[in-house]
Amino acid sequence: MTAKPRLGYVGVGLMGLPMVKRLLSLGYAVRAYDIVPDRVEAARAAGATVARSPAAAVADVDLALLNLPTTEAVEQAVFGENGVASVIRQPQLVIDFSTIKVEKCKAFAAKLREKTGVGWIDAPVSGGPPASGAGSLTVMAGGEAAEIERAQGLFADVAGRFTHMGPTGSGMVAKMLNQLIVGCGYAVMAEAAVLAEAAGIDASRLPECLGGGHADGSLLQRIYPRMVNRDFAPQGYARQLLKDLEMVNEFAGLLKAPTPMMGEALSLYRMLVHLGHAELDGVALVKLYGR
Repeated sequence: MTAKPRLGYVGVGLMGLPMVKRLLSLGYAVRAYDIVPDRVEAARAAGATVARSPAAAVADVDLALLNLPTTEAVEQAVFGENGVASVIRQPQLVIDFSTIKVEKCKAFAAKLREKTGVGWIDAPVSGGPPASGAGSLTVMAGGEAAEIERAQGLFADVAGRFTHMGPTGSGMVAKMLNQLIVGCGYAVMAEAAVLAEAAGIDASRLPECLGGGHADGSLLQRIYPRMVNRDFAPQGYARQLLKDLEMVNEFAGLLKAPTPMMGEALSLYRMLVHLGHAELDGVALVKLYGR
């Protein structure tokens, strides 16, 4: 039986902590770091070894995993003082589960390879904290095929769906498109909910009524009912979706691609966060319609 790779995990936040707990339960040795003490203490309680810096987390491991909230946080963790780049060497490999700017992703990967010879896989995820803990995430990956193959065992343990989209940055492009669809889709579901309610029909029966047709899908079956029920539990923060949509907007601007629908969704999420709902799930978008 092949031994599981030793893991260094930098960023045990909303998405990272459930994944760390899952990996520990599957028998991986995990050394974890986060800037927030409570998070690493939760990882320690689950069986992880706690490190005092990103460098200490990844020294002598096989795979260095990143799961951080911003592009700047990834850059600091890798290239800053006591960063990953100061200690990592071949045949180690970096896998970044974060959602960051596409052009920065490519630049970070090139810089790390030039500095250390170590490969970089961009592997942003979708599915939220429950999927992160259950190993059912959608993972979209960019990187060299041989390096993707080296990490297939890990991906099999964290992903319900894994797709190698192409070279470095391809996974991040796929994540931008995912967030475009999610952001616009949430706005459509909110409007469907308030229109159904305003029309006086039984709004809760719409998923049953439209099941199997062109309007059917996970947004209608999973997100729409939570909007109808006003289920705003903090299961995936609105601020995170706003951050991701802002990156999509910037990405589209660099490509000079028209995305007017996404622009409208972005405006709605900016308003939602401005009104103080940043910690609620994205389904809270329906609150903007005042019903």
